[in-house]
Amino acid sequence: MGAGFGGVQTANLRGIDAEPVTVEVSTSGGIPGLDIVGMPDSAVLEARSRVRCAIKSAGFELPRLHVTVNLAPSEKRKSGTGFDLPIATAILVATHQLPPRVVDGCLLVGELALDGSVCPVRGDMAYAVLARKLGLSLVTSAESSLTGGWEGDARGLWSLSQLRGGVEGLSALGTVAGDPVPVGRSGLDFSDVVDQELAKRAMTIAAAGRHGMLMVGPPGSGKTMLARRLPTILPPLEQEERVKAMLLHSVAGLPIDSLARGERPFRAPHHSISVGGLVGGGRPVTPGEISLAHEGVLFLDELPEFSRTALQALRQPMEDGSVRIVRVDGAYVFPCDFQLVAAANPCPCGYLGDPSHECSCPPAKIAAYQAKMGGPLMDRIDVVVDVSRPASRKVIRGKRGLGSDEMSQTVLAAREFRSWREARLGRDARDPVVAADMEDAARSAFEELSERLALGGRAIARVSRVARTIADMGERERVGEGDIIEALGFRSRTLG
Repeated sequence: MGAGFGGVQTANLRGIDAEPVTVEVSTSGGIPGLDIVGMPDSAVLEARSRVRCAIKSAGFELPRLHVTVNLAPSEKRKSGTGFDLPIATAILVATHQLPPRVVDGCLLVGELALDGSVCPVRGDMAYAVLARKLGLSLVTSAESSLTGGWEGDARGLWSLSQLRGGVEGLSALGTVAGDPVPVGRSGLDFSDVVDQELAKRAMTIAAAGRHGMLMVGPPGSGKTMLARRLPTILPPLEQEERVKAMLLHSVAGLPIDSLARGERPFRAPHHSISVGGLVGGGRPVTPGEISLAHEGVLFLDELPEFSRTALQALRQPMEDGSVRIVRVDGAYVFPCDFQLVAAANPCPCGYLGDPSHECSCPPAKIAAYQAKMGGPLMDRIDVVVDVSRPASRKVIRGKRGLGSDEMSQTVLAAREFRSWREARLGRDARDPVVAADMEDAARSAFEELSERLALGGRAIARVSRVARTIADMGERERVGEGDIIEALGFRSRTLG
């Protein structure tokens, strides 16, 4: 084998974006060896051993030459194991064991096992998006998560030896463009929750208006059951939303099958989670729970048990719909437009107000516990509902109430009416009170009740938003007195 040169297109994952990288290989005489330059990290440098073994196992010949691999542009740090496949392919092209046409119009990404098989890597969706943008065909592992619903030109590779036949014969990954992706459910249904019709009504209002929601009740009252079923009444993900959600989960190394079916994400981090785990970070920088809940639901169970630092870190991302993480090598931006649902006990022991259990907490501890739920985070909580313990008789008899089908129909109808109303009337949605468009009787009742209850500006805005959603659910163009009264019933008595 003589000296030669080979070049292969690949990409480097940075946040949720894949940046194009060219793998250049040059062979020369001298002491045999393999050098990798272009600011590789330790995982890329370890590719030297994996590539040597994989080339031999795939039936190719390892050149007894000095091989130099350059990852261009050299000024940016490269990380991950996805460079294994393009490095090995570029070496085979440079040593004339594969013709250059094999990699023409392709973007190769994949990790190599020692037996020459191609393993999936984190961030398949990001690489696929870049390949489509550049007009290239993505060639990656046949076990890629893209099999769950990518619409684009992506090919699956089981082993390095398959490149002998070219990429034309490789199996296509993902769905065919234009084919509808079936929408499925996780098997959860609101009909499983017994004797919680008021909480279900609050859930429907929160879903229809995309309101933040807080459930307060004793242990065992069904708060977590209710929260986990909220995605079943939300509209399915649209195409653009689906791609963004799949991209975030792919970069985090999580499965995307349910997202490909249109199901909205549901994330429920434990209250011991760190700030980095919640908003994102680490090395390499990956999305946090709030970004993984993008276009879905973020459920914070046992809200007062979360650290104050973690809750404060949510403020700006919730306002902006994105989180910006700054590191030495630059800034990373992750979207995080989610619906917040939280649950809490009324006191440390959980039995305050429960007629069947006596609360053992002193007043000072109750006040301190409830104070943890206050503050700026509550600006995003429009609906607060008390969830009482269900009646034992109804649980034993298995009495069922509203199910997800009926509730989802109400949510969809309310959202459609809201879109029609806003397009027809052109109300200013930035001012909740103006957007509510109250009837005279409703406005008078609201003024009187606000004075009686000493509502502040924040509480008035929250009540107005909820009342507008309730009116939309009834397909009423103007908010009535009954809408105001019901909205006031979903206002926090301790945090308003």
